[in-house]
Amino acid sequence: MTDKVKGMGISGSYGNESNNSKLVKLGLEVLSNLGAETYFWDLNEKPLPLVGEEGSWENKNVAEFQNLATEVNAYLLSSPEYHGCMSGVMKNQLDWIYNKHVGGKAFALMSTLGGQSNSNTLNQMRIAVRWIHGWAIPEQIAVPNIKEAFNDDGLLNDEKLIERLENTMKALFDAALMLKK
Repeated sequence: MTDKVKGMGISGSYGNESNNSKLVKLGLEVLSNLGAETYFWDLNEKPLPLVGEEGSWENKNVAEFQNLATEVNAYLLSSPEYHGCMSGVMKNQLDWIYNKHVGGKAFALMSTLGGQSNSNTLNQMRIAVRWIHGWAIPEQIAVPNIKEAFNDDGLLNDEKLIERLENTMKALFDAALMLKK
């Protein structure tokens, strides 16, 4: 593993303009400003089939996704919360990566909610990350009232959330360096 931090952003929503994609991209921008090389997995350009779908194990996007997951040493996940759970989109992406791709590497977790903030999605992602032998950092972000969270420029409205995002990305950056092989 290199001394450089390489971060991969994974959104639990389709669409580059989804709130989760916006949040991931803001986080990747902070990581980049810290000196990391960053990548955003764009499901619109490179969709992943459902795990177990006929022919899915030979899918070129799956191979590229797994290769990129192997190359990077930091992951930024953001999922909407649907019915108290992470999105199926996020779960499917996590189902494509294994210990051999991400074991011993750092993860930062974020979630978005239509109403009040809670930790259901964050806890589910933390469990999934643990099962693939990743290390979820203690810092996490839950963005409540997501429809009002961003301004017209795609930036977070709340200064405390901006500060939390910056602190979380710094913690992810530092953890990736600490855990590098």
